[in-house]
Amino acid sequence: MKTLREHEYTLLKALSGLGSPISVDELAARLSIDQSQVAAAGAVLQEAGFVESSTVVYQEFRLGPVGQAMAAGTIPERAVIAALQEAGGQATIQELSALSGLKNNTIGQCLRFLFVKGWAEKEGPRLKITEEGLAALEQPGPDEQLLGELNERGPCTDKDLQPTGIDLSMAQKYLKGRKGVLLIKSRKRRLLNATEAGRQISSRISMRRQVNQLTDAMLLDGSWRDVDFRPYDMSVATEPIYPGKVHPLGRILDQTRRVFLEMGFQEIASPFVESSFWNFDALFQPQDHPARDMQDTFYVQRPAKCSLPASSLVETIGNTHQDGGGTGSLGWGYSWDKKLARQPVLRTHTTASTIRALANNPNPPSKVFCVGKVFRRETLDYKHLPVFYQVDGIIVDEKASFATLLGTLSAFYEKMGFRRFEFRPAFFPYTEPSVEVFVYMEEKRDWVEMGGAGVFRPEVTEPLGCHVPVLAWGLGLERLAMFRYDISDIRDIYVADLKWLKEAELCR
Repeated sequence: MKTLREHEYTLLKALSGLGSPISVDELAARLSIDQSQVAAAGAVLQEAGFVESSTVVYQEFRLGPVGQAMAAGTIPERAVIAALQEAGGQATIQELSALSGLKNNTIGQCLRFLFVKGWAEKEGPRLKITEEGLAALEQPGPDEQLLGELNERGPCTDKDLQPTGIDLSMAQKYLKGRKGVLLIKSRKRRLLNATEAGRQISSRISMRRQVNQLTDAMLLDGSWRDVDFRPYDMSVATEPIYPGKVHPLGRILDQTRRVFLEMGFQEIASPFVESSFWNFDALFQPQDHPARDMQDTFYVQRPAKCSLPASSLVETIGNTHQDGGGTGSLGWGYSWDKKLARQPVLRTHTTASTIRALANNPNPPSKVFCVGKVFRRETLDYKHLPVFYQVDGIIVDEKASFATLLGTLSAFYEKMGFRRFEFRPAFFPYTEPSVEVFVYMEEKRDWVEMGGAGVFRPEVTEPLGCHVPVLAWGLGLERLAMFRYDISDIRDIYVADLKWLKEAELCR
């Protein structure tokens, strides 16, 4: 080692000149360097064999709240012996109380300390002052000296108090048992001292300055050649910083929007409260379908009914349900009721928004999606909620196919960071063919359903004036968050767990 960094050089020079151990804090004060930098430089020099360290244990004394009041006045036992002297050398507790102004219980509490110090003794019901007590009237005891010193100087170590000549052992003995008077803490202090090798080399070694960054001035004058650039140790633990951030579920919603927008989709929206017409009937879902029962759907009491679109469209949809209308289908074979179509519900899927969009623009090409809350009478468990977010979308295109649908959904899940997913055949009243999307959850060792998809049946599209294939899907988003953030219970997403919210990774 021919050169040292700035603090290491300064530290070795200082220690070599002292010739005796010195504490890190005292050395830091002398050199005007932060204690942490002195400690770090000392560790480097110790490893090189130029410095040795040792640890000393010392006591720190400070006054408690009771001790501060006691130091500012007179300790009770001194007031007692002063009253005893005034009373002729002996008196009862009641007489002492009148003479000293102390309460009877205060005098009773200080009897122990009077006897320990030998200032008084008991003769029957009376207290009698001793020779030691008379002598104590002339000078303060070690406990009083300590209280006075701490009151004047503040917290002190046993080393600081040595020059005062106070008998610390006796002072502590006399103050023992008095709560809130004297606070004593055992502390450690690290001492540094130059070794013989350090003293010898200090005169032959040079200093090399260490800097954090390269500046334009260093480039101009060439001084960058004479410095060391301080390395960054990425393995050193640091205090965690928790910046403000969007809720993890909010980040999933934002990313979902971004993915579909990047694929050329247009975002749309619809109200939470929908008519049964748009939520069910326009999707060719029969009015006696189990999903429309009270145990599966939230019906709204006010308003009592919703307005319907143009009567021609309503009639066409009703005829499609009854006998297929002009679609070539047999329909569902029942008498369709316009009153049931007016019933307001909390939307059970965001498909209500995409079917509205299709009705407004049935002509290809078109790609739209909607992200929003939906409401269902679900039984709460680790993967079901009564209110959750869903993304619905449709593709309207002459050349659209079932393969296009699977490819679009695959692209979405891959962009969201998933690799292990699969499509399983399914049945929905308004799509054919239909599939359900499943993603594998490692922690539960279970395939979790993410949503459904399919090609809209002609009974859905043709009454709206659309005569080309329409691909559709509805996918749950809380379950995506479960996978992304390793959450095993979907309910935990909505629990205000501040630790999880702070520690959730911003990028994952």
